[in-house]
Amino acid sequence: MMQAAVQPAPAPLAPPQQKPRLHVWVAAALVPWLLTSVYLVSTQQQAVVTRFGAVVEPRVLPGIHIALPWPIDRVTRLKVQQLQRLVVGGDAADAIVGRSQPLRSQFLTGDQNIINLRVVVQYSVGSPVDYLFRTGNVAQVVSSTVETALAARVAAQTVDAILTTGKAAIQADVRTASQRLLDEYRAGVLLSTINIESVTPPPEAADAFRDVASARADSARIVNEAQGYANDVIPRARGEAQQLLEAAQGYRQRKIDESQGDAARFTQVAEEYGKDSEVSAERLYLETMETILPKIKKLIVDNKGNLDLTIIRKGEK
Repeated sequence: MMQAAVQPAPAPLAPPQQKPRLHVWVAAALVPWLLTSVYLVSTQQQAVVTRFGAVVEPRVLPGIHIALPWPIDRVTRLKVQQLQRLVVGGDAADAIVGRSQPLRSQFLTGDQNIINLRVVVQYSVGSPVDYLFRTGNVAQVVSSTVETALAARVAAQTVDAILTTGKAAIQADVRTASQRLLDEYRAGVLLSTINIESVTPPPEAADAFRDVASARADSARIVNEAQGYANDVIPRARGEAQQLLEAAQGYRQRKIDESQGDAARFTQVAEEYGKDSEVSAERLYLETMETILPKIKKLIVDNKGNLDLTIIRKGEK
């Protein structure tokens, strides 16, 4: 008999592969999206939050904050404490490379002179919302505003004041006027400093300006020297005058005291003389002779008319 062939057992079927569920995919997509709602503002920054273009948080202070996920809410951060710099009247680099911008640097003074000015302006963000959305070019607005205020202030001053003692006052006035205009424009800018870096006359009149400045310096030096001489002489003369005055007053008082003493003594003598005139007269005569006789040469003659020749010294007539 023929044996039947043994058929091998069929291999077990693999379990069907399960497809990822929909909620897993949704969760995996939602988690990063939701994380975009948490944002950090550093210590030197402030932020502005907009929702579909409209401002909902005009000023967000430093710290960790939450907003609606992107793109519903957008967070714009600004470094409000960082100073920004711009130059009015041409930058220093232009002069180094030989580029001149006379129209940007020339200003007309109150006495009809032209002068070249270069001003350095430093400013920071004052209002983040206004800084971002009120002005398209903040630097251009600040530059034009400062230039306008500077032109008005220079036009009220003489060229001599601008070149010498008026710079500090001009800087303060320009800063105040520029800040007032920027606040009216709502530019969101806070001016920090305005410094006049360079004040020079036009090249055509530079020599004349230098001569005037030299003459002014010589005048100031001469005035200072004269003032120093006056400060030295006047106090000394006043001291000498006071000394003479005090000496005169002392001499006057001394003479008054001596006169009063002599008068008092004469009064006492007169009183004593009135009591016994003969004795007093004799005493006065003797006192007077005691004073006079030692000072003169004398010859003694007795009552008989005899002269004592022994008292005549040898060699005398």
